[in-house]
Amino acid sequence: MNISKLNEWNPWWADRNAISELVGKSRPVYVQIIDSIEIKEITILTGVRRSGKSTLLYQMIDHLLKNGVDAKQILFVNLEDKKLSKDDLDDIYLAYRKELNPDKKAYIFLDEIHRKKDWESWIRKKYDLKTPDKFVISGSCSYLLKKEYSTLLTGRNVSYEIFPLSFEEFLLFKGITPDRSDLKKGILVEKTKFSILKYTEEYLESGGFPEVFFKSENFKIKLLEQYFDDILYKDIIDRYNLNSQKAKDLALFLMTNFTGFISLRNIRTALGISYDTIKDYLSYYKEAFLFFTLDHFSYSFKEQKTLPSKIYCIDNGVRNAVSFKFSKDLGKLAENSVFIELKSRKKDLYYWKNKREVDFVIKNNDQTLTALNVSYADEINEREILSLREFKLQYKNKVKELVLITENTEKQEHGIIFIPLWKWLLLNG
Repeated sequence: MNISKLNEWNPWWADRNAISELVGKSRPVYVQIIDSIEIKEITILTGVRRSGKSTLLYQMIDHLLKNGVDAKQILFVNLEDKKLSKDDLDDIYLAYRKELNPDKKAYIFLDEIHRKKDWESWIRKKYDLKTPDKFVISGSCSYLLKKEYSTLLTGRNVSYEIFPLSFEEFLLFKGITPDRSDLKKGILVEKTKFSILKYTEEYLESGGFPEVFFKSENFKIKLLEQYFDDILYKDIIDRYNLNSQKAKDLALFLMTNFTGFISLRNIRTALGISYDTIKDYLSYYKEAFLFFTLDHFSYSFKEQKTLPSKIYCIDNGVRNAVSFKFSKDLGKLAENSVFIELKSRKKDLYYWKNKREVDFVIKNNDQTLTALNVSYADEINEREILSLREFKLQYKNKVKELVLITENTEKQEHGIIFIPLWKWLLLNG
């Protein structure tokens, strides 16, 4: 392999300052990832395409350079590069070691690692042989990474799942950093509060993909449509050799009906796709982080799996850019934002349905339960309150907290905490 094929991915070899063009904006919530460069274990980043994984890799490289590491000790490779399609990992590694860094410690960043067959065995061998390498790898496919490294890399890695911007990060990028203690006390400068309220709706509609944040309104929708196509074709259709029309039709159907229940019968009737195809395609969407499903809460595993699941989307912006909609759907957008926030915080999460429905049930670490409903309005429908009280009646002392997320209403009543969406997102971020 000719080492020149790697030059464009490693501009710091020629100019250490070149990294400054790539580091983007810092995301404090992921500061631990930057620190993980100091430990020997393999650092693994997963997450939906364009969520900021590559930027985090560049920030780790910037950290190394600022701490005096020789630029030639750092190798970055994007394995989606077609010029590298015929080069296996050994070819790349040996060329780098021969030409640039024969004996010093190497920091090796492999982006979209799943593009190379048997990557996990190759990295495990390097790790077990104690070669002088620190590996940082990323991929936009949850199943591939989890399936492979869970068996071969157990005890040899630290892993992180990267999401698009949270609302707290979205405000940070806007230059707004409300103090959490002031939020809890209800102390907030009016100017700051007005800005937060203004940006809440923008966040609900445009979502949190980092690059989209910096684009003008004229280009946001175009970019989000491109993200949808990239995820669908590169991470799903091409990878699994699927029927492109069926895959796109089903994805658009789910986008349009997000936050609702998945009915295989309704999908089959609407799209003419078999049950098996629907199930397979849905699993691929989940592997690419495009959609998530939510199961019913029950202490009976059989009941939990018998009742239908609900469907949620990785990002409101991409959903709004490609779905068929006849209104702003702010209620559904608010519910989806709450789901993604809870998911990013690794909550053990379900919905509940009896006579009435509770949007989210969180099983806390102490085995207590928190029930949340999302009603993005100030005229609260009585059913939102009754469903929470019904849940409390069934599970009694196991219920730690009942929460109703609103547009602006804030109070405590009927044993329920009413809290505005913007405030809940900031206090739970």
